[in-house]
Amino acid sequence: MASIGVDGTGFAPTATRALEILLGDRFTTARAVRDQYGRGESYPHLLSPDAAAFPVSTEEVGRIAAICHAHRIPMVPSGAGTSLEGHITAPLGGLGINLSRMDRIVAVNEADLDCVVEAGVTREQLNQHLRASGLFFPIDPGANASLGGMASTRASGTNAVRYGTMAHNVLGLTVIQPDGRMIRTGGRARKSAAGYDLTRLYVGSEGTLGIITEVRLRLYGMAETMVAATCAFDTLAGAVESVIQLVQIGVPVARVELLDDAQVRACNLYSGLAMPEKPHLFFEFHGSKLATQEQAETAQAIASEHGGSGFEWAVATEDRNRLWKARHNAYFASVALRPGAEVWTSDVCVPVSHLADAVLAVRADIDRNGLVAPIVGHVGDGNFHVLFAIDPADPSERDRAETVYAAMIDRAIAVGGSCTGEHGIGMVKRKHLIAEHGADAVETMRLLKQALDPLALMNPGKIFL
Repeated sequence: MASIGVDGTGFAPTATRALEILLGDRFTTARAVRDQYGRGESYPHLLSPDAAAFPVSTEEVGRIAAICHAHRIPMVPSGAGTSLEGHITAPLGGLGINLSRMDRIVAVNEADLDCVVEAGVTREQLNQHLRASGLFFPIDPGANASLGGMASTRASGTNAVRYGTMAHNVLGLTVIQPDGRMIRTGGRARKSAAGYDLTRLYVGSEGTLGIITEVRLRLYGMAETMVAATCAFDTLAGAVESVIQLVQIGVPVARVELLDDAQVRACNLYSGLAMPEKPHLFFEFHGSKLATQEQAETAQAIASEHGGSGFEWAVATEDRNRLWKARHNAYFASVALRPGAEVWTSDVCVPVSHLADAVLAVRADIDRNGLVAPIVGHVGDGNFHVLFAIDPADPSERDRAETVYAAMIDRAIAVGGSCTGEHGIGMVKRKHLIAEHGADAVETMRLLKQALDPLALMNPGKIFL
């Protein structure tokens, strides 16, 4: 495979010239620009592409892919750059294809509750556009991620317990295949039994099968009432047990987030809050005024049974936004908690019935290893994160964190959970894929990859070892 500045061979001059003619100054080999697309938000290693391209249309992406295919140039698609598992690194060099300038909202169909957006549209941009219509898109991973990237990594986030993940809310895609051909998957009908479900194949494929350029999404009506609340707990176990009971009795909570005492301390310092430095749950309820009141009262009663106290309510939009902004800033709060540290964000997902054991076990491992590592999670669906704040000058700390993380993953898989609830595999979790799915299932995935990308040009080095 040809590359620039890696093995000295360079792209074929005809390839470079073709990309320059197609894109003009939206094609560059400048080091500073390339380095922006060699690392996500958490993955520590900078592996830059050899050049970067900034298309503005599906047609341009197709023409870029055709050039790369003809000259055997690896392609690494990217969006807002918020991924956490090394998805946008370029271990084999090649061309970084950044879709952030493809930011048109193509269509909104209010009557059918769907829309079409280009891959570079961010979730905040879409919801700002929808505000006057009374609709919204609920999938909220925290970061202002691009919707193409969210589809590619099968993202979820704080609202997943009620609204599901990207897998449940992507109705169709426009995809550029490795040789530059375009296909469209799915449609506007609410169901179809026609052929293979290609939409689900590409959602979560992390750019290894094709480049997503447009996404058709399911929309929802804004609830009459949205009520948020926080509640402190004497113990981490009490907070987690409250969530398990809340889910098991079927309370339709929209969001329920866990912050351990370390994360609360970090959020207080970073976001100017004054919460007691104890484990907390953040709740949000959507529905009619009466329904949200009943849900909130039930949640408060359950929390009280498990040592919860100090319920504080946020009904006004600005108060709810402030609360959730503090939650979404958990990563940056963890960075600020230990200045100079490198924050490594992990995640697993377990059946809710095993949540307490999983959270308490990793907390014990963290403390036993002397690590600074707040825990935060979308615990309504069993998904939680550990934010390891690691001293980059102390290799032993990284080793200890990796040991704790590996044990966390092993425990999750052992009870039927997943090594990744929403981050994807990327480069970081490739070694866990067989343990979760089995060798035969992973071999089937490889066969799909080989069939659709026989030259292995699409985001190479990701998902599979």
